[in-house]
Amino acid sequence: MSTMIKPRLLRSLGTAALVAVAVVAGAGSACADDSVNTGYFGGVAIMGYDTVAYFTDGKAVKGSEEFTYEWLGTPWHFASKKHQEMFMSEPVKYAPQYGGYCAGEVVGGGVTVNVDPEAFKIIDGKLYLIYDVDNADDFAAHAAENIPKADANWPKVAANLELDHYH
Repeated sequence: MSTMIKPRLLRSLGTAALVAVAVVAGAGSACADDSVNTGYFGGVAIMGYDTVAYFTDGKAVKGSEEFTYEWLGTPWHFASKKHQEMFMSEPVKYAPQYGGYCAGEVVGGGVTVNVDPEAFKIIDGKLYLIYDVDNADDFAAHAAENIPKADANWPKVAANLELDHYH
């Protein structure tokens, strides 16, 4: 959707209609356009960390500008060409849930940009980023309750992020 049309649509559509447009456009629970966490500085997805490394290395690994891929209007950095190619072939598989925002905050219907790259959990093959290690453990310990709540809240949170982006 062109950037000139998008603000006009945001003003004219209600939140429910905006969510419907996002779903039709193919935005899933992994990320929604303009709802990718780029932190306060840099404009890079998940603070420049390699999202594939969470799955392959089991830890947070800083990506490199050398291996960058633009997805959902946001650059993503990777530690290697192989990780970049893996992401390019299946971005939804590797992208963190809720656009890389703190999954624990999404449970409560809110959002925080602050995440600790070391505070992550992979649950049922999906990556969740959290703002600190203790809360990541708590999120995982209560995953059966937390994930359905966060999944239900994410469309509204993402819509609010879209609206805030243009105000």
